[in-house]
Amino acid sequence: MKEPGESATMTAPGSDSDMLRTTGDSGWFTQDRFGLFIHWGLYSMGARHEWMQARERLSPEKYGKYFNRFDPDLYDPNLWAELASEAGMKYMVATTKHHEGFCLWDSAHTAYKATNTPVGRDLLSPMIEAFRERGMRIGLYHSLIDWHHPHYTVDPKHPLRFDPLFIEASKRRDFAQYRAYLHAQTKELLTGFGKIDLLFYDFSFPEEGGLPGKGKEDWGSEELVRMIRTLQPQILLNDRLQTGGDITTPEQYMPREWVKVDGKRVVWETCHTFSGSWGYYRDEESWKSVDTLVKMLIDAVSKGGNLLLNIGPNARGEIDERAVDRLKGIGKWMKRHGRSIYGCTAAPETFECPQDCRLTYNPSTNRMYVHVYSWPYKSIHLKGFAGKVEYAQLLNDASEIRFKEGVVASSMVNGAYREGRDESTLSLSIPVKKPNVTVPVIELFLKP
Repeated sequence: MKEPGESATMTAPGSDSDMLRTTGDSGWFTQDRFGLFIHWGLYSMGARHEWMQARERLSPEKYGKYFNRFDPDLYDPNLWAELASEAGMKYMVATTKHHEGFCLWDSAHTAYKATNTPVGRDLLSPMIEAFRERGMRIGLYHSLIDWHHPHYTVDPKHPLRFDPLFIEASKRRDFAQYRAYLHAQTKELLTGFGKIDLLFYDFSFPEEGGLPGKGKEDWGSEELVRMIRTLQPQILLNDRLQTGGDITTPEQYMPREWVKVDGKRVVWETCHTFSGSWGYYRDEESWKSVDTLVKMLIDAVSKGGNLLLNIGPNARGEIDERAVDRLKGIGKWMKRHGRSIYGCTAAPETFECPQDCRLTYNPSTNRMYVHVYSWPYKSIHLKGFAGKVEYAQLLNDASEIRFKEGVVASSMVNGAYREGRDESTLSLSIPVKKPNVTVPVIELFLKP
């Protein structure tokens, strides 16, 4: 995965000889664990999915009505950044250009940009500045696909993939000109906005239905990566250029275990929506609960990964009130439980996770965190923990959790009761009533 001539590589906390190294600096990434994805573009006006142009087979001319009326007059990136920071997020990834081809910044290489719409200004620069002011790392999403560019050719994802006239006209397009445009815009993004910590490309795909796919040869991925590493050597790249990358990016599903490539663990991040769409979708109702979202974050970290959680602002520049509600709920939990997430990773394999729980481990502090998904009656039995714990407490209020360990041979009259612990098990004596938090966490101070 390392590009020729690059500097020393970084590894994630808790990594070992089975961990693939990254070329970019992944140290901050595996520390921060939780980020905000932002999908915003002209599709927010249609308010029915960011892929609406492809789904409805809209030509650039028909789609142009949104460009002519795009005016997010209530856009306040400081409010976005404040909400993300209070939710416990430590980095952001914003769409510079989605598949529709519309650019949020004042690109010198196209007229299809925010500065030429009624809003009349660069929308990306103030967003980056607002998040930086809150100490958050900056990531940029850039679509490899572009349904507006005059030399982007037909493929299985294109809105006009079923139009025979367009398919025939596409043969006369010069994709090399689009490739040069892709590289030029990447250079623009990496030289005009200061240090960029993460670059998220989207995406390569195979042939389908008789139409060619697009991959690394089309994008000029190897040349593109060389340029990126020269301009910003520490930047993290995702894996969708088909040249490896620093970060593996499962989308809209939770891996069953630490993600591996060629048998080795990798730095990974799963990206998810609050509902069923990345862009603003007015009528979509499959919104995840705060409980589900918190557990998704815990699940990711317990398997050595990150969670990138997406918002789709509306066409006036505001975050959907349903997303605001969830972010505030997550923030309430993170305020008291963040240290079971930040800097944490999967527990060493010598520790067995108890039923209905998830374990995260901080190798720097040598603390284990037991996230209790289903609150049991009076006891949590930790097999393999006996003799390894100095102290235990509930994380939300730092109240002590007493514990017992080792074999208990005593029994009550007639043998009616026997606790039945074996010598390797530590039993936490928990309160009968579940703490009033979304997911209770027990912090274990391990012995050196």
